[in-house]
Parts: sequence; C-alpha cells; structure tokens
Amino acid sequence: MEGMYKVCDVKLTYNTKVKSSERAVIKDSNSAYSLLMNHIYDSETIQYREYMKLILLNNAKRVLGFVHISEGGLDSTSADIRIIMQAAILGNASAMILSHNHPSGNKQPSSQDDLLTDRVKKAVKLFDIQLLDHIIVTDSGYYSYLDEGRIL
Repeated sequence: MEGMYKVCDVKLTYNTKVKSSERAVIKDSNSAYSLLMNHIYDSETIQYREYMKLILLNNAKRVLGFVHISEGGLDSTSADIRIIMQAAILGNASAMILSHNHPSGNKQPSSQDDLLTDRVKKAVKLFDIQLLDHIIVTDSGYYSYLDEGRIL
C-alpha cells in the first residue's frame, strides 16, 4: 500500500544547441510568415491538410524553437489549449506566435479561429506569456491577428 500513492519524479533539462545571438528575431508578422514558410511548413503539404504550429520566443523575440501542435483534415485541426501551454512552459517561452494553415487558400479566419485565439489569449495571461500573434498562412499570403488589431 505504501508505494501505491507515490508521486512520479519529473526531471527537466534544458539543452540548447544554438547560441542566443544566432537565433532568428521576429520583428513583425512578415518576418514570422517568412520563418513559417521557409522553415516550418512543408510547401508540398500546405494545400493538403491543416496543421497547427507554435513558434516559441524569448524576451528579445528571438526564436527558441517551434512545435507541431496538431494535424487535421481538409478544413480543420484540433488545438488543445493544454498542449499549447505545455509546449510554451516546457520550452521556457516568454512569448509565442500561434499559426495554422488554410489549405483552401482563404486567408480569412473562421469563427473557430477567433474562438481559439481568444482562449489562448486568456490562457497565456495566467502564465505571464505573451501571445504576439496568430497567423493564418496560405501558399499565397497570410492573415495576422496582430496586424488587424485583434490580438491586443
């Protein structure tokens, strides 16, 4: 009975292979879109199905890394707020940019996109992490919640 209720040990390590000075800096939505399209999304599958990605950043808006959150179907993907927050916390992020693609090429957000953005905005406040933007990407451009004044 004694060992039955013991709590598991969790060990956290933080290994980085890139010097801070060598990390990309996100200055605006255009630089975020460029990073997303050139290094995070696969140009061969961006029109195939929907993916949710997360860019993790430090206080200086330097990229710590990115996380593949989910993969969905033709017009949706699930986004579990707990998984998003877990990635941000374990990644030691001070800020993050949420992103997903629209395989249809339509850059406009859906009501589900708006709801997700609002839910993430509320969650990050609890942990003092900034949601800098939610960017919807297509192969021909993007929609930025920040640029549209909808992220503040």
